[in-house]
Amino acid sequence: MPEDPRETVLSVCTTCRAAGDPAEPRAGARLLAALIAEAAREPVPGLAIEGVECLSVCKRPCSVAVASAGRWTYVYGDFDALENPQDSARTILAGLRRYQETPDGLVPWRERPEAFRKGVVARIPPLTPTRAES
Repeated sequence: MPEDPRETVLSVCTTCRAAGDPAEPRAGARLLAALIAEAAREPVPGLAIEGVECLSVCKRPCSVAVASAGRWTYVYGDFDALENPQDSARTILAGLRRYQETPDGLVPWRERPEAFRKGVVARIPPLTPTRAES
């Protein structure tokens, strides 16, 4: 399959605080650091990772959002950034690789990492020119 030139943006909530989380750095910031380290170790072409102050998913920390032009946007929560941030980072990046392989962002249910199946908070349709003009 040819590589898709569209950029995928992974937004990581840096203000997420998990139960039992020490004051600083917050669990979300630790997840962001783990994702950047894992992506440096095993790059994901076309992926931009960025921290954001809040994804408003406070009841399901740690949370991330993935978006790409012409594809569905997803928000996922419940990632472990206290005990296993590297495991969470590997899981997220594996799921994003599958996401990037699709033309529309819809990865078949059985092909998604379990954390993506259980942790989905929202699925948002792609912004189409018709919707943008409305």
